[in-house]
Amino acid sequence: MTGGEPKRRGRPARGAAADGPGARERILLAARAEFADRGYDKATMRGIARAAGVDAALVHHYFGTKDEVFAAAIELSFEPALVVPQIIGGGPEGIGERLARFFIGIWENPSTRAPLLAVLRSALTNEAAAKVLSGFVLRRLLERVAGELDVPDPRFRAELAASHMLGIALLRYVLKVEPLASKDPEDIVRTVAPTLQRYLTEPDPAPDPEAPSGPDSGSGSATAG
Repeated sequence: MTGGEPKRRGRPARGAAADGPGARERILLAARAEFADRGYDKATMRGIARAAGVDAALVHHYFGTKDEVFAAAIELSFEPALVVPQIIGGGPEGIGERLARFFIGIWENPSTRAPLLAVLRSALTNEAAAKVLSGFVLRRLLERVAGELDVPDPRFRAELAASHMLGIALLRYVLKVEPLASKDPEDIVRTVAPTLQRYLTEPDPAPDPEAPSGPDSGSGSATAG
């Protein structure tokens, strides 16, 4: 036959049962489970394909590389397209609490906690996983939030918020440091929200005119006497 639409590159010759409307979603769910069970290093594209009931070429067709399917699996837990409008929709007032409540909420939910634990653990030991996680948290989530606010240097502020929340996740859910590990989630939200609010909404403080500046600012008084 000479007619018909050519197949897209990378699409395996499989039946509709494997490459149907839900194939991409099955791959993502399988990837999330594989990364949760095996970590970033040991999870493979073939293993993800096997768990999803598809050919490995179909995983490559939809996502390209392991990094890309890893990023997509993280996004499946965060759902930034739905969450960002909810966080910023109420305006600057209360955005710190909304962000803290969302972040703590996905970690407290057992269905999203397991894959996120695997992601965070992998990021501590694997450079590629760390880049995927930091790139997603900053670019896809926090920078989109900060970019909607009328504040200077939104990227820096997003990084401060990310460091604060990822630090909490590491100490509470991975290292399980007490008393943070057993604190009521509402206590954490209530305590963290004002700091996130300040990071994301308050103007930069004016420099102190009496503060010393320059590398030799303190040397004059020390040598004068």
